[in-house]
Amino acid sequence: MKIKNKTNPLVQQAETIYAAREQSFWRYLLTNRRALFAIILLIVLTLACIFAFLSPYDPNALSIQDKLIPPNGSHWFGTDDHGRDYLTRLLYGGRISLAVGVLSMLITIVVGTTVGTLSGYFGGIIDNIMMRFLDIFMSIPSFFLLMILNAYLKPGIGNIIVIIGLLSWMDVARIVRAETLTLKEREFILYSKTAGGKIWHIIRKHIIPNAMPSIVVAASLNIASAILTESALSFLGLGVQQPNASWGSMLNNAQGYIGDATYLALFPGLFILLTILAFNVLGDVLRKALSRRD
Repeated sequence: MKIKNKTNPLVQQAETIYAAREQSFWRYLLTNRRALFAIILLIVLTLACIFAFLSPYDPNALSIQDKLIPPNGSHWFGTDDHGRDYLTRLLYGGRISLAVGVLSMLITIVVGTTVGTLSGYFGGIIDNIMMRFLDIFMSIPSFFLLMILNAYLKPGIGNIIVIIGLLSWMDVARIVRAETLTLKEREFILYSKTAGGKIWHIIRKHIIPNAMPSIVVAASLNIASAILTESALSFLGLGVQQPNASWGSMLNNAQGYIGDATYLALFPGLFILLTILAFNVLGDVLRKALSRRD
């Protein structure tokens, strides 16, 4: 005769507590004006970049007779030094900048979460080895290394994404490791171990889901950092290559016309500023919501 295993009261209690905290977390997030402003701004900007193809202008079509036209009714943000509609190029450039930010963030989160979870869960010599490697990576000036790698590798968006992602995972690993060290001592984790739960089941079902709010905070801040890094690389001429554009490369191109056509530097700089500000505000609000949740 088989006896059905009942859910342990500790697990039920933990699930109830975490469900209540999740509700409080999302309630705080959705009633915070700064968070709503940042979310709405990012949604509008993302949708505008996605639907950039609706613009009547080709972002790469040259028109010398329309060179450096200031903002007007036909060209809301004016034209650049090759007569290309500046708003259209900004939106297409935003696709690249946002794609670099999001995709490099995914690489960072996957690598950082994996390293941090394994290091915190197993502890001992594994933790020591992983943390020493992490310290070595953190001691390297990543931006200069990124510049060197990007200069020697074939220029391309894919290389930029991979390089930024693989040089930015250390902070995420530290955050996830700290969360894992705390979570693995909780009662429901200990019960899952004594009940015969496998290591990967515990990590997948208990550790990572409960560390997810901290991971989300790190992800939002990492997107902002990746966009800023890509913009800096493109500004230095080591990022996105012509005829494609990103906000950083547009700033680089605007240097020669800063006196005659200030708007060439103003608009991409403003887009970078608003995007970075929105992600940083969102990350700050998420951090506060997380502290209330805890």
